[in-house]
Amino acid sequence: MMNWYEKLNDYFPIEEMKSRKHMELLLEDKTSPYKKVESQDYVMMYAEFDQCIFVDYLWVAADTRGQGTGHKLMEMIKQKNKPILLEVEPVDPDEKDTAKRLRFYQGEGFKHAKTINFQNRSFQTNEMAPLEILYWAAEIVEDSFILVQMKKVYNSIHKYKSTEIYGRKFSEAEEILQIDESRNRANLLCV
Repeated sequence: MMNWYEKLNDYFPIEEMKSRKHMELLLEDKTSPYKKVESQDYVMMYAEFDQCIFVDYLWVAADTRGQGTGHKLMEMIKQKNKPILLEVEPVDPDEKDTAKRLRFYQGEGFKHAKTINFQNRSFQTNEMAPLEILYWAAEIVEDSFILVQMKKVYNSIHKYKSTEIYGRKFSEAEEILQIDESRNRANLLCV
């Protein structure tokens, strides 16, 4: 039987995966907001901050998809009544799961932060790995609020001990996360 990391690593592309060491160090660090909930049917890695929750990875076993497991996990964190942020890859016609994930998040009430430009690099390959930001909030929030929260996520979760773990220093949050009002991105959630 696969452990939680193997399940995530088997499902998500390498460009999106943190190393096992990265996630284990975050989970072991008593000052880190990083958490894991899991069963044989799901794994969810997330971080709870004062003003938001960041969902890093959500995996549901293939044989239980469509049975409400992902919805129950989303409801669990929506009960905390904080905006929920996450990163998704744009739809890839060669990868059918990308459109399915977007339909799931659309059904959960997530919106696309279209003006946020995220110049993401893969943790493990250091190649450009474009991602878009989605969010859910009980009340209206501006992309400027989402940007500030994503910079906190980047600095405390993504950049966590990057030199020790990956042997290189990651870019500063201000370099890779910016508001760009002229950004002409279609709404990802129209799949």
